[in-house]
Amino acid sequence: MNIDIELDTRGLNCPLPILKAKKALSGMESGQTLRVVATDAGSVRDFQAFARQTGNELLEQQTAGADFIHVMRRR
Repeated sequence: MNIDIELDTRGLNCPLPILKAKKALSGMESGQTLRVVATDAGSVRDFQAFARQTGNELLEQQTAGADFIHVMRRR
């Protein structure tokens, strides 16, 4: 999968991973992809809700060790 922007939010707690993702997405063009790496377990449901509320597509979520990885496509 082609990732246009990667955002490392490890060590940040809710709502900072979402806020940083929102800022990054606002500067992206439609169709571009954003990969966010977080350590906050709550980010899994937060990104699901964020995608529903904003219309951006949540392409993938996975866990790799202590990291939660979220891939979104800009609407």
